[in-house]
Amino acid sequence: MKETSMMGTVADRIAEALGRHGVEMIFAQSLPSALILAAEARGIRQIAYRQENMGGAMADGYARSSGKVGVVAAQNGPAATLLVPPFAECLKASIPVVAMVQDVERDQTDRNAFQDFDQIALFQSCTKWVRRVTVAERVDDYVDAAFTAATSGRPGPVALLLPADLLRSPAPVAGAPRISNLGRWPLDRTRPSDHDLQTAAERIANARSPVVLAGGGIHCAGAAEELARLQDEAGLPIFTTNMGKGAVSEFHPLSAGVLGSLVGPRSLGFYSHELMSEADLVVLIGTRTNQNGTDNWRQIPAKASVIHIDIDPTEVGRNYEALRLVGDARETLAALRQSLESCDLALRRNLRAPLEERTASFWRHFDEARHTQYASVDSPIRPERVMAELQPWLQRDIAIVADASYSSMWILGQLRAPRAGMRFITPRGLAGLGWGFPLALGAKAAEPKRPVVAVVGDGGFAHSWAELETMMRMRLPVTIIVLNNGILGFQRDAETVKFGQYTSACHFAEVDHAALAKACGCPSIRINDPAALAAALKRGIEGNEPLLIEVMTDPEAHPPLSLFAEMDRAA
Repeated sequence: MKETSMMGTVADRIAEALGRHGVEMIFAQSLPSALILAAEARGIRQIAYRQENMGGAMADGYARSSGKVGVVAAQNGPAATLLVPPFAECLKASIPVVAMVQDVERDQTDRNAFQDFDQIALFQSCTKWVRRVTVAERVDDYVDAAFTAATSGRPGPVALLLPADLLRSPAPVAGAPRISNLGRWPLDRTRPSDHDLQTAAERIANARSPVVLAGGGIHCAGAAEELARLQDEAGLPIFTTNMGKGAVSEFHPLSAGVLGSLVGPRSLGFYSHELMSEADLVVLIGTRTNQNGTDNWRQIPAKASVIHIDIDPTEVGRNYEALRLVGDARETLAALRQSLESCDLALRRNLRAPLEERTASFWRHFDEARHTQYASVDSPIRPERVMAELQPWLQRDIAIVADASYSSMWILGQLRAPRAGMRFITPRGLAGLGWGFPLALGAKAAEPKRPVVAVVGDGGFAHSWAELETMMRMRLPVTIIVLNNGILGFQRDAETVKFGQYTSACHFAEVDHAALAKACGCPSIRINDPAALAAALKRGIEGNEPLLIEVMTDPEAHPPLSLFAEMDRAA
């Protein structure tokens, strides 16, 4: 009887459309109830989060890992407002997420109904597209339009507002059956003109010191293989931005690692940045040329000419005048490689051997400079030592996720990607603190057989403790490494550099994160001795069960960022 009552409703029609677009799960909290009931009746799994902020981040992690659109649902009012932060991250990071948000009944709009709010205005600043469905006959149109907006052009989040009474209404008789699946991204793959590609190819062939700076757009477009071929065929040294980490193998003899703000003493960039400073041509691929990715817009040499490849025409030339190659990164790189076939690449071949030797020296100097911290047996534990223990596991098919702030900087600056296309999931669109753990849960939901390791600080993890219960209840086993230094590290260090003192908010009361995990039924261990790290990681990664590893880390440790360079030199 219950199933019959739901048949033929608008909620039922939306659930069918979601299934057509390949949606296998919705990150939700049982609202909008009519839609969730209809979806679950069709085998679409509900991943029930504890808070909408975290649910939005889970959908983000799912989309990054699966290549499919993440779908999140929420109640109107305060629940909807909590989707704004993760959607702002998705908008900046170009991640397609569709939100199905309940709205008040249609005849209650603008009457101060319970939890009524102008949700169109709410989402306009943090989505590509937001609409309110008011007519049952247009439901299929709007669902398809939402997925199209999320996955086409520069991907991003969208919101579809669904009045509660509309969801319960009878659905009109369907017309011609729809068969399109719009749930994978990118939806369309465009490329620049042959003339512009040939111009770019000739500039690359004739440059004496060209470099590539690859951003997160490589991962969004699935362009890592094409970039790896270009690197070999044209003998191009490649840097990556924070979000571009893993775009190429960092063991390739022409890979110079992450640059950006990671250029302080004992960083790889401390040595390799000279290669960028000498460049006469910089090829930007899938990057917004943002502040952190260019170290305050100081790294691209003024004397260098620039080629910029990006799907978003407004990003090309935003900060650096460039030869515009607007298009999908994978298709554009494939076409660019074809154009290079007609060019004389003798100069590239002649310069390759000394360039490889020089790049190898950067890595050698880096390893020598960080050796003391990397091999430290001290307690509290150095975060570099944690990274040293994690590095061998990258040879396995594991997913690495990190929270914002220092957690992601340790991952991006200390780990070395062993293969092209390896994804390091970090919330670097807006760098919101607390999203590392829910991103990891979304990644695990996307690929349940792949071990997922989440590295979070104690400050960021406090934002998402409640989702430990979600992890256990939804059976999404993740290995969580909590770097517990008892402080807001970046806040303290940045304030110290800028003001010579720091505020009272930087230090925390003591928290036993291992005990918190156990209270939620999650196995846990607290580590004070670095010798215990290897066994704990093995247990978590190979155990196919959740594990929280609380590592008591040195509060004086910080990543080698440019902001701290002067302080670190003095030390």
